[in-house]
Amino acid sequence: MTNEMEAFVAEKTLAIVGVSRTRGFGNTLFKHLKRKGYRVFPVNAQAEEVEGQRCFRRLDDLPEPVGGVVTVVPPAETEKVAADCARLGIRSMWMQQGSESPAAIAFCREKGIAEVHGECLIMHTEAGFPHSLHRWIWKKLGKY
Repeated sequence: MTNEMEAFVAEKTLAIVGVSRTRGFGNTLFKHLKRKGYRVFPVNAQAEEVEGQRCFRRLDDLPEPVGGVVTVVPPAETEKVAADCARLGIRSMWMQQGSESPAAIAFCREKGIAEVHGECLIMHTEAGFPHSLHRWIWKKLGKY
């Protein structure tokens, strides 16, 4: 695990941009992180609530600072989220697999935002099966 991954996983207050109301990876990640003891703020411009918790339309609307932001949105949206993070002083961003873009990665690096991309956050947060098996395989292959 890289230093950026370790630092991100150590943050206990996170926002997930693109979390879905009832299903999908963003919703699964939201529930997983909450079970692991993280304080998680869901962000989705189209939702009032996610899993019984108030949902925020934008990062600007969060009631308190967060240690990091996870993106589960299309790459073009991730670029906008990176700009929001820079403007709001959020210094850590995890671009869930499929949400990263070369422009967002370059922007984060230019602005000094620690970024992780091409990785599954669930796999790096003491996940159960099947993610634990996936992590074990990656360790054996030297990819973890």
